[in-house]
Amino acid sequence: MQVFKFGGASVKDAEGVKNVAEVLKQFQGSKICVVVSAMGKTTNSLERLTKAYFYKAEDAESLLEGIKKYHFDICKQLFTLPSHPIYTELENTFVELHWAIEDEPTQGFDFEYDQIVSMGEIISTKIVSAYLNDAGIKNKWMDVRSLIQTDNTYREGKVDFDLTETLVNKELTPVFDTHDIMVTQGFIGGTSENFTTTLGREGSDYTASILAYCLTASNVTIWKDVPGVLNADPKWFARTKKIDELSYHDAIELTYYGATVIHPKTIKPLQNKNIPLYVKSFLEPKGEGTVIRDGEKRLNIPSYIFKVDQVLVSIQPKDFSFIAEDNLSDIFELFSKHAIKINLMQLSAISFSVCCDHDADKIKTLVEELQEQFKVLYNSGLELMTVRYYTQDTIDTLTANKIILLEQRSRFTVQMVMKNEIAE
Repeated sequence: MQVFKFGGASVKDAEGVKNVAEVLKQFQGSKICVVVSAMGKTTNSLERLTKAYFYKAEDAESLLEGIKKYHFDICKQLFTLPSHPIYTELENTFVELHWAIEDEPTQGFDFEYDQIVSMGEIISTKIVSAYLNDAGIKNKWMDVRSLIQTDNTYREGKVDFDLTETLVNKELTPVFDTHDIMVTQGFIGGTSENFTTTLGREGSDYTASILAYCLTASNVTIWKDVPGVLNADPKWFARTKKIDELSYHDAIELTYYGATVIHPKTIKPLQNKNIPLYVKSFLEPKGEGTVIRDGEKRLNIPSYIFKVDQVLVSIQPKDFSFIAEDNLSDIFELFSKHAIKINLMQLSAISFSVCCDHDADKIKTLVEELQEQFKVLYNSGLELMTVRYYTQDTIDTLTANKIILLEQRSRFTVQMVMKNEIAE
């Protein structure tokens, strides 16, 4: 049993969907659970739709029409018969979305977000499943919300692994008695009240990991548009190197610090059952890619994680007393309340500094609440550079023409919050 995950880039157009079929044909006879993300940038479009619906910022109807046209245009290139059942299925799905944005919101933004944004995966998997069947790759479509069960933490659902494993063994495992391929959604789950949750942005990798854990799969493969795990994001660095093998430990460290090639929660369930994870290119499926597995093999090259649009928040007691445990408890409670993830933190006697992504609305509210109890200073428009297995030469190169506002080093990792020098 294998688990394959295809991300949005791999199914962004009709050619991408056809390529997924070609990849799967190379594994004929294998039992494969296929996890598929929303097509292309659909999640971004649905996020915009949710904000338009909830905040009345834009015309939600026209945004929905654009999303619908995008998917139907892909279908027209995949299914030539206008009578193909997929068109009726999609029409019904978009009618549900239309009804959802007609009514006034009844609950908070995060709840409404999950009900709307999750439909990207439902739509994409229906299209992919239908095309695979037409291409002779017989498969069973399943709704993952009936398998992966979470609590009611919308936009960051916490998985009930015991219940999920029971449901997977009951509902999913028997599918492979009659089908070699099962197609389902990434990113989403369900609650005991039958509401939809999402598992965190880019959470389809995590879905593949959860299902692999429950199925005790032989391996997981994440199919991407890069040849494997690179030591840096090619979007920011011209010269990158492919890493052939990573230990679970190094992979967890890199994803924790923000490496986007794999979702941060993906590794641990696989490590718990010693399931290897492969990262391969859907453009070159016969390439070796990168394998992540148990082992003590250390990386022999530095790896870089670069995050932009960062904010550095410095918090001090108003009376300049020490930052103590009770202060920290209050501070962490507020960060948790506003769902702001900390990328770097540093404590001194009278100051606690935190670097995080600059979500303008969340940061504004957080700072206002912190100021009730503390003196708060912050800088925005910053960069956070993390280097795993650093050398001083790499640090000197990366910090040229930069002002370092905060630096933190451990034995293997250095993190620096920086901004560009202002030319005089």
